[in-house]
Amino acid sequence: MTLAAAIEARTAAAPARSKASRIVSVDLLFDLVAAEPIWRGFEAERYVATPYQRFDLLTPWQREVGACEHAEPCIAVARDGERRPLLLLPLARRRRHGIRTLSFMGGKHTTFNMPLWDRDFVAEADDLDAFVAGLRQHDAADVLALTQQPLHWRGLVNPMAMLPRQSSVNACPTLALTPEAPPAISGSFRKRLKGKERKLQALPGYRYHVAASDADIGRLLDWFFRVKPLRMAEQKLPNVFADHGVENFVRAACMTSLAGGNRVIDIHALECDEEVIALFAGVSDGHRFSMMFNTYTMSEHSRHSPGLILMRSIIDHYSARGYRALDLGIGSDDYKRMFCKDDEPIFDSFIPLNGRGRLAAAVMSAFNHGKYVVKHNQALFRLARRLRQAFH
Repeated sequence: MTLAAAIEARTAAAPARSKASRIVSVDLLFDLVAAEPIWRGFEAERYVATPYQRFDLLTPWQREVGACEHAEPCIAVARDGERRPLLLLPLARRRRHGIRTLSFMGGKHTTFNMPLWDRDFVAEADDLDAFVAGLRQHDAADVLALTQQPLHWRGLVNPMAMLPRQSSVNACPTLALTPEAPPAISGSFRKRLKGKERKLQALPGYRYHVAASDADIGRLLDWFFRVKPLRMAEQKLPNVFADHGVENFVRAACMTSLAGGNRVIDIHALECDEEVIALFAGVSDGHRFSMMFNTYTMSEHSRHSPGLILMRSIIDHYSARGYRALDLGIGSDDYKRMFCKDDEPIFDSFIPLNGRGRLAAAVMSAFNHGKYVVKHNQALFRLARRLRQAFH
């Protein structure tokens, strides 16, 4: 059986439903203004969502980055028989090589991708056949390419896992926080970091803080966009922050306030009077903090491990506020393993929506599986890394 046929068979061979699906219709909205009232309704407490799918995060992404990438918003809303919205999928549509693809908005800048769900629907969902069928009726795309989806979120299974799926290239290192107990950082590691921090504490004006004012946010981002390209070049890595629209997107999201005073993206920093020493930024939702981007100084102060010191301060900050989890983004960098010992499983789904999409789904699936094999074979991974650095 060909790979394309296998994917089609998996989609068609879903278990028989024990009851009729609650999803009766699927609407597609191609305008963020039209989608906003429904979308914001899904951000209420009774719904399940990650902070990466907030309207106030993805709107500036679409305006500044998506438009530059010729991606148009395509917001899918599934409804029950009384037209009540059950789920909202924030998608962007692209056309490449004649294939129309629907994928999550946010591109490279969202660690986790997930629909926004009615909490009751999450508990009762037994299939998503009706949702996929509703998308097919619109004939708005050829293939669904849904990547970097968490298997669980806040203790609930992601219903998208009922679709055909495969493991993503990378898992996400995570750290569980227990508010009643000290953060899970070993005493010896803390002692080493305190020893390093004493050198920084001798600097005039040394401090850790979360940027609160527009002036501080703007100043810290000015520094970040000066230093990050130097760090990326030093590591022989492409600078994704140099892509069209990315800086404007990041600045807009960091400046946007949420109810309660937090920003869409929070910026944590170590500073002294002389310079910014390190910066970590990410999203939070009262339960979990997820890092989005970071860098640290190019000066001699970098030898005192300011990134690790800042990460410890961030962990203590959110633990003291009752958070239950923290992650440092998808990937297996050594510094992440110093704090995050567990892996959160992440999966991808490539679903054909018509005959043209069958081959596209098969190719996408095979390509991502190939990357997974390389990443999990040390010899192949070292070879791929050397080749990447040589070409860079």
